[in-house]
Amino acid sequence: MKRLMDWHLQQWKIGRHRKPLLLRGARQVGKTFAARKLGESFDHFVEVNFEYLKETKKIFDKDLRPERLVQELSILLSQDIVPGSTLLFFDEIQECHEALKSLRYFYEVMPSLHVLAAGSLLDFAIEKIGIPVGRVESLYCYPLSFFEFLAATGHSQLAGSILEHSNLEPIAEVVHQKTLELVGHYLAIGGMPEVVARWIESRSPRECFSIFQRLIDTYRQDFGKYSKEHQVKYVTELFNEMPRQIGKQFKYSAIHGEYKKRELAPGLDLLCTANIVHKIHHTAGHGLPLGAESKPEWFKILFLDIALCQSILGLNLGSWLLDPHHEFVNRGAIAEAFVGQELLCYASPYRKQELYFWKKGDQQAQAEIDFLFEHQGAIIPLEVKSGDGRTLKSLHLFLQTHCTSPYGIRFSVQNYSRLDHIFSRPLYDIVSLAHEDQKESLFHLVASTGNSIRNIHKELKELEP
Repeated sequence: MKRLMDWHLQQWKIGRHRKPLLLRGARQVGKTFAARKLGESFDHFVEVNFEYLKETKKIFDKDLRPERLVQELSILLSQDIVPGSTLLFFDEIQECHEALKSLRYFYEVMPSLHVLAAGSLLDFAIEKIGIPVGRVESLYCYPLSFFEFLAATGHSQLAGSILEHSNLEPIAEVVHQKTLELVGHYLAIGGMPEVVARWIESRSPRECFSIFQRLIDTYRQDFGKYSKEHQVKYVTELFNEMPRQIGKQFKYSAIHGEYKKRELAPGLDLLCTANIVHKIHHTAGHGLPLGAESKPEWFKILFLDIALCQSILGLNLGSWLLDPHHEFVNRGAIAEAFVGQELLCYASPYRKQELYFWKKGDQQAQAEIDFLFEHQGAIIPLEVKSGDGRTLKSLHLFLQTHCTSPYGIRFSVQNYSRLDHIFSRPLYDIVSLAHEDQKESLFHLVASTGNSIRNIHKELKELEP
């Protein structure tokens, strides 16, 4: 399946000022697969997995001279490493801190060699030893977005139509309903590559859902790798209980058991570093950057993958496939989490994206905005409504009290429309807020299927009765 990250990796490959690149993100989101796929475009692809080939770590103990490293790795692996025609891929690089340090010297001494690195727990190593500023690049990776899901499951024409659609005009109702139905499919299957691949292959919900438990067990098995022995129980409890708090301001007191904040807080930080959980920070939202007015003690939680999150809760994922319209009405927190996941996927992949929300604490006039989003130099409030979402008091209040926000957006199951300074967009259109760094990759993903975007509207006519 084609991914947005594939386009960025190809651009990195041909870049004139290329630096060693780190693929950063949670386990099982497709980093290694993407690296191997990129390797197919080189004359030589050399993969060094420091967890699997432990003896390779010894090569980095003597010194970090790239010439010697390349020579000895080539001998040990019996593979040619030729600058300009070889992709050298360091996988599970967190297992060899010296290899992580060596990236700066590959940039300084051997810049013509393409060096790519990844690791399921890479960010823990970066926290310990850092990365040389200006000598190493990062590409942040997430589960498949809904747009990628559409392209992977044979609906690239539909994806292209969404990209080209004007936000001021309603889309054909038959197309709108069909796309909402596919959003329901995504909320059941999620964006974890292994699950999506099985869905493409078998269209069997049972087979897909069985993979979730294996993925959940994989994440749990990692707890002991990055937690101290006494912390594992706290991390485990947080992992099991946090999905119940999506869509709400997070409270440590809501975690099952008699735990104190000082016991749980370090565990939550560990899950964030592992990229399993993302914090949505509170901000007053009066100006940019949004983080300047944040309250660290006020935050919400976003889980790695929306379907994986529901699986931990034991929710019936099949209902999204059978009757998505009914589920949209009853699972507002899931719809909000979906939007948050999409915002991360369409952000610039070259830096870590932070998410923010706004809340007015006055007991007499409580109001909350699900997301505040910086778009083209302005602060845009985003409300997520799982049903019709006709009451938008919080959105109106925010716009009245924040002159830096020219308009607001409601994401719901409704078609495109506009009323004064509030735009209504369907849940499947979060892609319209994609960062400039992602726009070309989005169009490339559609064009790469071999279908002309100009023919999309004609082909969609076939959906009409």
